[in-house]
Amino acid sequence: MRVGLYPGTFDPVTLGHMDIIRRACALVDRLVIGVAINRDKGPLFSLEERVAMVETECAELARETGVEIIAHPFENLLIDCAQDVGAQIIIRGLRAVADFEYEYQMVGMNRQLNDEIETVFLMAEAQHQAIASKLVKEIARLGGDVSKFVTPAVHDALSQKFST
Repeated sequence: MRVGLYPGTFDPVTLGHMDIIRRACALVDRLVIGVAINRDKGPLFSLEERVAMVETECAELARETGVEIIAHPFENLLIDCAQDVGAQIIIRGLRAVADFEYEYQMVGMNRQLNDEIETVFLMAEAQHQAIASKLVKEIARLGGDVSKFVTPAVHDALSQKFST
């Protein structure tokens, strides 16, 4: 069984994330969505909310593709998380050259820690390349329309967060 790990904060999960998840399903039998506990980023949504969002957004995709998709919170090193879930590959999405520079360094470090786990980069589709959770939150906070960037359920969750 091929197991992949797609890590991120998913605060919130965007159409860009979903694009990468959908395409990653073609590469693996089980896809673990590693929902990072990153206290330094100060997420808008709690860990429980982010895990629930990922589970909800991926449920139909799992049925369509036949790939088991699991949301898995983690706070340890990415490479340790990959080992914990039995992943042979780490899936990373790229939007721009700036993403690649950071990811290139991460791959080098991860290979030093465990050279049996490969990293696979998937380029975001053109219509999703500008989408970043940070920007989506900022647009939503300022009352802008984020419906082009997130699903209706995530749009509702953002509206609820910023209406209080």
